[in-house]
Amino acid sequence: MTKQISSTLVAFTAGLQCSDIPVTVRTRAKLLMADSVGIAIRAWHDVDSTQVHVRALAALGLDHGICSVFGSDKRVSPGAAAELNGALIHSLDFDDTYAAGALHPSTTILPAVLAAAQQEKASGEDVLAGLIAGIEAVCRLSVALGAANHYDRGFHPTATCGTLAAALAVSRVLGLGPEQTESALGIALSQTAGSLQFLSNGAWTKRFQVGSAARAGVTSAYLAREGYVGPVEPLEGKHGFLGAYAPHPDADRVVEGLGVDWRTLDVAIKPYPACRFAHAAVDALIALRHQHHLGLNQIEQVVCGLPAKGILLVGEPITLKRQADTVVQGQFSMPFLAAVALLDGEVSWDSYARRLGDPEINRLMQRVDVIQDPDVEALFPASFGARVAIQLKDGRRLEQFVASPKGEPDNFVTQDELLTKFRSLVSPYTDSQCSDAILATIYEIEHSDSIDALFAC
Repeated sequence: MTKQISSTLVAFTAGLQCSDIPVTVRTRAKLLMADSVGIAIRAWHDVDSTQVHVRALAALGLDHGICSVFGSDKRVSPGAAAELNGALIHSLDFDDTYAAGALHPSTTILPAVLAAAQQEKASGEDVLAGLIAGIEAVCRLSVALGAANHYDRGFHPTATCGTLAAALAVSRVLGLGPEQTESALGIALSQTAGSLQFLSNGAWTKRFQVGSAARAGVTSAYLAREGYVGPVEPLEGKHGFLGAYAPHPDADRVVEGLGVDWRTLDVAIKPYPACRFAHAAVDALIALRHQHHLGLNQIEQVVCGLPAKGILLVGEPITLKRQADTVVQGQFSMPFLAAVALLDGEVSWDSYARRLGDPEINRLMQRVDVIQDPDVEALFPASFGARVAIQLKDGRRLEQFVASPKGEPDNFVTQDELLTKFRSLVSPYTDSQCSDAILATIYEIEHSDSIDALFAC
């Protein structure tokens, strides 16, 4: 395996300055930050696992400190803040995505960076540089592993790659040099975990393991700062991350085009709070519904063609996916999401409270099949496309192919669309003055001495 991958990546992240980063990249990172903050605020109030998580941290004595939790007035330790905020950002399955690596970049990086920044009273400029350093790292690690191979081993790349990248991001906020940063990366290797077993019953561990990755990144960087020694070559070494977590990694992809080809620009924003593999199909179904004014009684069968890895998450076992009755099960059920898209013409966070268990939805779910489509498979992992076909009772067959779902870099949301998403998430619990203050802080973050205003409500 190629040598000096770890040291090259570390030199880049440790030395990254905002002045090194193109304006387009900084602007995109701010949009990703705003998206994550809006999701976290809503998740604090609406998600069933949140208060259970808070009580557990309190029982462990971790609910004291100066670091903030989105949506609340709580102040906790840096590790607890990173863990809670990471879980919150991921709890709605509405967080940003990177198709080539099949993961959610900001989810582990942002909460880790913010926790360290509050603890150290770091500047907004350091926050932005740390966030972008981490996003660049997590995206590159995921493609070097090979998304399909990593998934085949049962790993959740947002959590696995996120642990390592969060350590690099926090090390940048703390101002660690390359040697200490490589130690932080090596310490993070010993904490890298994330299992797809949550798919068996819609478990809450998907949220927790992402928050745990953010916390592990904070822990790793602080240990390294105090002189704790981690292993060298934690990525490419004999027992390093790349070889241990995938059968055929391409280590060079970690550093290919580093500082020239910015992966941050390849991160997408979700319009629907569900697994990204389902989005292109939802786009197609909503379009067909509007074009043909479809109703439940007209539909005989719906077939959603996805890539194989998408079927693993949202289509198998099909009998279970047709019985989705919890939020997590709904987020990973192509039949449920297809039924909501066809009957409502939208899929929003409120769809789960309104439609889970609804008899109309349950009937339509039984008519939804999920198959592997060869044209869609050929696009993966560069794109999460879909082909849908609707057989109507009058004999007509409607079909739509979507190569790139809404929110991808080549089909990106506008700033107004992002603002609409942000306001729809926070408006039940915040006033416009408060949400405007958060957005203003984000858009000018590199000129701010403090990030406390991010937690204004």
